[in-house]
Amino acid sequence: QVQLVESGGGLVQTGGSLRLSCAASGRTFAGYTMGWFRQAPGKEREFVAAITWSAGQTYYADSVKGRFTISKDNAKSTVYLQMNSLKPEDTAVYYCAAKKYDRNWLRGYDGWGQGTQVTVSS
Repeated sequence: QVQLVESGGGLVQTGGSLRLSCAASGRTFAGYTMGWFRQAPGKEREFVAAITWSAGQTYYADSVKGRFTISKDNAKSTVYLQMNSLKPEDTAVYYCAAKKYDRNWLRGYDGWGQGTQVTVSS
């Protein structure tokens, strides 16, 4: 069973940076896609970024393109989300997710972490 544990959230000022980590365990992740999602209060959960475990292909939501970078460390079974130039609208609980690879970057994730809070003050 896939286990995902996020860390690295916190409080940061507008324009600041944070790096989120997602420690993955429970299986080998070759052939998987790992994603980051976020949910702000009163809003639906939305896709942020994803990466394929084997090839390292990446995909980003338009709202974070150029500011966020997703990466992975195979040896540590960890996925990262480097967030730069943070804005108050980036405030949300950020979740790590996993699924077997398919062509849909946005949907079908069936493994989820517990989430980590990111708050960007203005």
